[in-house]
Amino acid sequence: MTLSLEKIAQLIDATLVGNPAIEINGINTLKEANKHQISYAVSDNYINSLCSTKAGAVILPKKLKKHCSTNTLLVDDAYLAFATISHHFKQYNLTVNNSLSKAIIDPTAIVENVTIGAGCVIGKNVSVGSNTILETNCVIEDEVSIGENSHIFANVTIQRDCKLGKRCVISPGAVIGSEGFGNVRDEQKNWQSIAHLGRVRIGDDVAIGANTTIDRGTIDDTVIHDGVKIDNLVHIGHNVIIGESTAIAANTGIAGTTTIGKRCMIGGMVGIVGHLTITDDVIVNATSTVNRSITKPGIYTGFFPLMTHSGWKKAGMWLTKLDKITKILKIKLKNLK
Repeated sequence: MTLSLEKIAQLIDATLVGNPAIEINGINTLKEANKHQISYAVSDNYINSLCSTKAGAVILPKKLKKHCSTNTLLVDDAYLAFATISHHFKQYNLTVNNSLSKAIIDPTAIVENVTIGAGCVIGKNVSVGSNTILETNCVIEDEVSIGENSHIFANVTIQRDCKLGKRCVISPGAVIGSEGFGNVRDEQKNWQSIAHLGRVRIGDDVAIGANTTIDRGTIDDTVIHDGVKIDNLVHIGHNVIIGESTAIAANTGIAGTTTIGKRCMIGGMVGIVGHLTITDDVIVNATSTVNRSITKPGIYTGFFPLMTHSGWKKAGMWLTKLDKITKILKIKLKNLK
């Protein structure tokens, strides 16, 4: 992909200072970029690199313009502008083939204008929207529907009757609609599994990371609303509901029947106990354990136990001083004697 600076400026709504005809064919760091590549800077921490960069152009906020001698694209939010333009230079190495001899496709499936990779298996009454890509060895079971302009990477399994919206991105190895972890003990204390009859429903513009698993609901559905971003190696239990535009980092586990609100940010390796409710606009810091519902927006850290982040910092401060406090108390007790 090659774009002129003028075109890039239009795509990111930037003010261009420099030569609009410069051709850009890639993105690189300020230190490594050449005259045909673009880079970006977001803060004063980048000043030294800005002064010496050989990039063909740099995306940056107006306050950094005086430190840059090359072509500039001035924006309000440089990181957001970088994120936008990055997709125009992303290259896919697709092992795909539309030949039906290399994929097993049920004749009842609707897959017009869909790119289908070798080794895919597509079941009965499947509907896949136009311009969607199914990469190598995907398994799309019966009654599944996938919206248009989605990208399903290699080795993804989408199980029976699950629904995906438009413009979804499912990374390699993800499993959507797996049997939930519901079990009950019999009189002999042996575990008997509960059949999960619900589905997984995923909205538009959702991204799901590699090797993430999303369990189907027991009776009702597991629901992932529009704009949710889920990292790699995340587990989402049965009947979980995740609100719009929430982001969940890697290695997080969410137990069944938990509801997470809109615009939440869940850090890496967070464990969320089942049957809880987390309200909108909550941030849970990495490695926290959430063992109770959160009813007020804010930043939470839950090592021992969950509390507001400001409360946790105060408790942590006292913990670091316990040794000194103990020594002082011992001296005072000794003096009293």
